[in-house]
Amino acid sequence: MRNSPAARRVVAGIAIAAIVACASTALAQRRRGFGYGYAPLRMATPESFDGGFNFCRIMFGQSPDGDGANWSVDYPRADINLSIRLSELTRTRISHDASGEPNHVLLRLTDDLLFQCPFIMMTEVGAAYFSPPEAERLRDYLLKGGFLWADDFWGPWAWDVWAREIGKVLPPSEYPIVDVPLTHPIFHQQFEVKRVIQIPSIGAWRGMGGGTSERGAESAEPHARAIFDKRGHMMVFITHNTDFGDAFEQEAADPQYFYTFSVEGYQLGINVLLYALSH
Repeated sequence: MRNSPAARRVVAGIAIAAIVACASTALAQRRRGFGYGYAPLRMATPESFDGGFNFCRIMFGQSPDGDGANWSVDYPRADINLSIRLSELTRTRISHDASGEPNHVLLRLTDDLLFQCPFIMMTEVGAAYFSPPEAERLRDYLLKGGFLWADDFWGPWAWDVWAREIGKVLPPSEYPIVDVPLTHPIFHQQFEVKRVIQIPSIGAWRGMGGGTSERGAESAEPHARAIFDKRGHMMVFITHNTDFGDAFEQEAADPQYFYTFSVEGYQLGINVLLYALSH
């Protein structure tokens, strides 16, 4: 029993809290990243890719009728922190730059280097707009085996905008968006995830006195949804009415926020990365 998968998951679950809790104090002091507007944009170059894991974030345009902020929300601290935790809690080799920082990168969907990324992330997708060339390129990327995690958008309006834009990429008549049951392997890669936690931004959480639904009754229920290819392989993972990016970005900002949201946030975050890299 000591070396069984169940036992290893229990040990890993304890480890994630211990490792991140110890590191969060150092992160708060060092301030490795300061968020978009303070940190330089790290655009991908051919030299960015050395065979290790790169957190690849997509820059996208704004829909005139979009609901939400833009692609830069949680950048770059979420990208850095999730990469660090992946290296600490798994055996995944992380790409590092010359300074030792995780080699996270930014790309546009029309960049040829997109195909160097087995995993890409988009946040605030309720405000996204995909031009025809971008939609075509993202479709090619996904159908060739790429994986997209779309996170941090709230309420029915944002959902409708995202469904329209991703529908340009993967027509819903062929590739419908479906709810992901908790029995799916993505919830059981390394950690046993038993719920889709609703994670508000730290600012919203403080402003709501500890509440979690950023749009009240309209966003009361968090969702994990996905789009699968014709062989049943997940191409797009969608977390709606929740903000996993803030769980990563704000791990050192407030101890109560960390213990309430970041531990479970990292459990699913690590699982998603492992699933994307192994399927």
